[in-house]
Amino acid sequence: MPKAPPFTALIDSLPATVPFVGPEALTRRTGHAVSVRIGANENVFGPSPKAIAAMAEAAGAAWQYGDPENYDLKQALARHLGVGPDNIAIGEGIDGLFGYAVRLFLNPGDTVATSLGAYPTFSYHVAGFGGRLVSTPYVNDHEDPQSLVALARAEGARLLYFANPDNPMATWWDAATVERLIDETPAGCMLMLDEAYGDFAPEGTLPPLDVTREHVLRFRTFSKAYGLAGMRVGYCIGHPRIIAAFDKIRNHFGMTRLSQVAALAALADQDWLGQVKRKVALARQQIYAIASANGLTPLPSAANFVAVDSGRDGAYARAIVDGLLQHGIFVRMPAVAPLSRCVRISAGTEAQLNQLAQALPQLLATLN
Repeated sequence: MPKAPPFTALIDSLPATVPFVGPEALTRRTGHAVSVRIGANENVFGPSPKAIAAMAEAAGAAWQYGDPENYDLKQALARHLGVGPDNIAIGEGIDGLFGYAVRLFLNPGDTVATSLGAYPTFSYHVAGFGGRLVSTPYVNDHEDPQSLVALARAEGARLLYFANPDNPMATWWDAATVERLIDETPAGCMLMLDEAYGDFAPEGTLPPLDVTREHVLRFRTFSKAYGLAGMRVGYCIGHPRIIAAFDKIRNHFGMTRLSQVAALAALADQDWLGQVKRKVALARQQIYAIASANGLTPLPSAANFVAVDSGRDGAYARAIVDGLLQHGIFVRMPAVAPLSRCVRISAGTEAQLNQLAQALPQLLATLN
């Protein structure tokens, strides 16, 4: 029987892992069905009804490929953002765009600067393309721009990753701080600015778009506030010369026809977006109250989730996460200390959070 050729040395060196364990896998693994899904920072309030209707109407055309140029969506986003269509690349969520961007700039062995415990999928792509990751710790539960710039400069990094607002801590910096980071990013280094949660952030968090800066790529998504995580639609904003390079490597049929239709309809319904943002703000307040009532400390959040400090270590936070799963409640936690002392709870409906409020004190009584 002929054998397959060996894997590359890089692939042989990597673990066969999925960066996130989904609630479906947890149910298969533990036998505990998930009834309250508030762990993946999904928008439980759902997409615009107009987007749902548009997808239903277009479903019969699912036999057709989506437009490989994403023309209509790029035009609509350009009008919405006040930039040119040539400033926008569309991809399969921010995660897919990270993979393309890393591939554009990283040679095997090149260095990438990030924060210890920051969004793991970016680091997953760096490892997958043979990059060398260096990191600096969070400071007071924030990614630290000054430390990142110093690290990137000292290590000769080609990429610097920074999220604002942050995942997994939901902390944020004001626009002036981010603009200083943009100005101070070392020459020859691309700043990967992850703004997935920007729709939920306070006014003055996101700097104005400046597409004349070649060394900045800003990543945004329809997965969070627009409620289309299952459709995988992300976009990247940048200088036309950099954006044009995505066409050299992207999957040109990666965006489904229904994804394009859904994103267009969702973008057009800004009234629904406003409703979602208000519901998320109320849910954050409910999570703050539940955490405080149980002797836990919620961190201020600029996202659609709250990081709740357990007051102890990662082992205790893990016990809370696992224990809530036995009550049918799916939440997550950061993977790296000291962030791992926290439990990350996504904004849920009032009914979902009431279930959390009932289960949490019962669980904590068994752990204390």
